[in-house]
Amino acid sequence: MELVGSPLMTMHAHPRSTPTKFLPAISTMASSYKNRIPHYPLPHSFSLPWMPSAYYKAAAINPTLAPFAKGSQELTASKMLPFVPNRTTLFTRYTPDDWYKSNLTNYKESETSRHNAERLRVDTTRMIQDKYQQTKKTQVESTKNLGERVNDIEFWKSELCHELDEMIGDTNALTDMRKRLERALAETEAPLQVAQECLLHREKRMGIDLVHDDVEKQLFAEVDVIKSCQERMQRYLDQAKTQLVSNRAAQHELERDLANKQVALRIDDKCHHLRNTSDGIGYYRGVERVDATISVPESWAKFTDNNILLSQSERAASAKLRDNIENLLVVTANEMWRQFNVVNVAFTNRIAETADAKSKIQTHLAKTLQEIFQIEMNIEAIRKAIRDKGPPLKVAQTRLDERTRRPNMELCRDTAQLRLVNEVYEIDETIQSLQQRLRDAEDTLQTLVRAKSVLEHDLAVKANSLFIDQEKCMGMRKTFPSTARLVGYV
Repeated sequence: MELVGSPLMTMHAHPRSTPTKFLPAISTMASSYKNRIPHYPLPHSFSLPWMPSAYYKAAAINPTLAPFAKGSQELTASKMLPFVPNRTTLFTRYTPDDWYKSNLTNYKESETSRHNAERLRVDTTRMIQDKYQQTKKTQVESTKNLGERVNDIEFWKSELCHELDEMIGDTNALTDMRKRLERALAETEAPLQVAQECLLHREKRMGIDLVHDDVEKQLFAEVDVIKSCQERMQRYLDQAKTQLVSNRAAQHELERDLANKQVALRIDDKCHHLRNTSDGIGYYRGVERVDATISVPESWAKFTDNNILLSQSERAASAKLRDNIENLLVVTANEMWRQFNVVNVAFTNRIAETADAKSKIQTHLAKTLQEIFQIEMNIEAIRKAIRDKGPPLKVAQTRLDERTRRPNMELCRDTAQLRLVNEVYEIDETIQSLQQRLRDAEDTLQTLVRAKSVLEHDLAVKANSLFIDQEKCMGMRKTFPSTARLVGYV
């Protein structure tokens, strides 16, 4: 029967019985220690009292014969002497020497047992003290290691917090810069549309004014400049979006590592403050054989250091990209403004040239109209002169016709006859000259009319070109965005 507890409270399973045919044992204590069952260590899950007696099993004590009487145990019942209570003969079982020797043997065994027990007690006490000190020292070292671990976690946690704040700040700054770039890119659409509309409007010029002049060249250059700026802005905008994805990935790694550090810090801090008297402590069978670790201190520190280095590299790339975008916005704004001013100067010069040409055309047209009026008056005068030569020619021809009726010798080619003939020829020649002059004047009039028509058409062309350049194109170009809008601040 196994009994755990104080040896003073030990009870035997069966009462000690006194044999009837044999003498009692000389030393029952020695036999009990010799025949004891060896102890077995208790598992960690059981509560162990301080007293070492709890480690042993109580054994029932059965009386036995002394060592020198062991041979009697082998006697059979038939060979044993009968027990005669009232014997009359002297029968000696042992000699006095046997009795003394048995006593001495029991004394020595008792002394040896007590010596062994005393040495065991001393060794046990010393072992208990040593193990207590060793356990205490081990626990102190474990607590110290946990404290150092907590300090390490707090250090890396502070580094992660600092780097996470820096990364969040850089990500927000890059996000703002991306929004500025998007606004600046959107602002370039209006100048591009204005330049393209100016080119479309100038396609409505007529005649000779539909020329590939400096204004058109500069407008094409402005379209190319704006499109080039848009391409660069779009390229940097794509880079900013990619960098933001990388920043958020690095930030996610930092946040996940920081969350793990917080959980580990809470657990290790709890373990660091656990004491033997703390609540919630208990046995967990086989937990020391479970190895769920996946890292060592070097790889653990390197993992966090790599996360921080990755975040720092991404922040450096983000800062460089922000500087490049800032420079790009300034450069593109200056390029577009410079080309805008060049186009405006070209428009101003072209408008001045067109206005001067229009003014000269108007002057020539006025002079042409005046000349047409004069030539028309001249034609009318020539026609009147031709008409005026009719009566003198009639008179001269009538005279000659009448003189042909003179009789016989009276038909004399006298001076009068010759003069009349010359007069007819002169008047006819005069009429022919006047008619030729009339034809020349009419041809001149037609030329002047054609010139007038050309000047009027050219004047309409110049007026149309002047209206397109001055009213439509320059009117639209007054809405060019400011520098602040081109760099994305508005």
